[in-house]
Amino acid sequence: MGSMMRSLSLALLGTAALALSACATPVPPVEVTRFHGGAVAGWTQGTRFVIDEVPLADTMGMASGIRPSLEWDSYRVAVERQLGLQGFVLAEGPAADTAPLKVRIGLERSDRAGPGKRSPVSVGVGGSTGSYGSGVGLGVGINLGGGPKPMQDIRLSVRIDDRATGQALWEGRAVAAIPLKAPASQPSLAAAKLSEALFRDFPGESGRTISVP
Repeated sequence: MGSMMRSLSLALLGTAALALSACATPVPPVEVTRFHGGAVAGWTQGTRFVIDEVPLADTMGMASGIRPSLEWDSYRVAVERQLGLQGFVLAEGPAADTAPLKVRIGLERSDRAGPGKRSPVSVGVGGSTGSYGSGVGLGVGINLGGGPKPMQDIRLSVRIDDRATGQALWEGRAVAAIPLKAPASQPSLAAAKLSEALFRDFPGESGRTISVP
């Protein structure tokens, strides 16, 4: 069942990538914040990682209600793809037992009737603390027919841990506010856009929030 879900997610992600590259289904800007320490600079091409199948929970202010499913699997595959583009290698089989990095993924999706602004969420990497949540370009929906559009807030969080110690070495969040009925709210499209934004110019400037169009 797991391999079937993974194959389906790969197919959906490929379709999403084509749609995004052709600008057929625009996705609103994504707000991205990353935090990391000096250990990131020591990572080399070919560094192996494993994906923790348990969704990242409240350690980053994320709800843990979205358990592994076709939707969560779409985000996992999208994150794997972005890590691969950065030169990391997914460890499978016996090699998974010795992979130095563990990647944890969190996903939160919430609906709301109209404009709103999220509260900042504090996180820490290696003892340093940062703060998410500037609300730049997010939380506003305009409906020319009258009244605000129903919106969907989607938040993707990824944390890369030192597997031996459990210490967080890099973590980031990508947030987008998408009209509830827009094609861009589909998991395959949203996963492709949020993960690409999160890993753009990896590892990114620590502690800075940027808006990725």
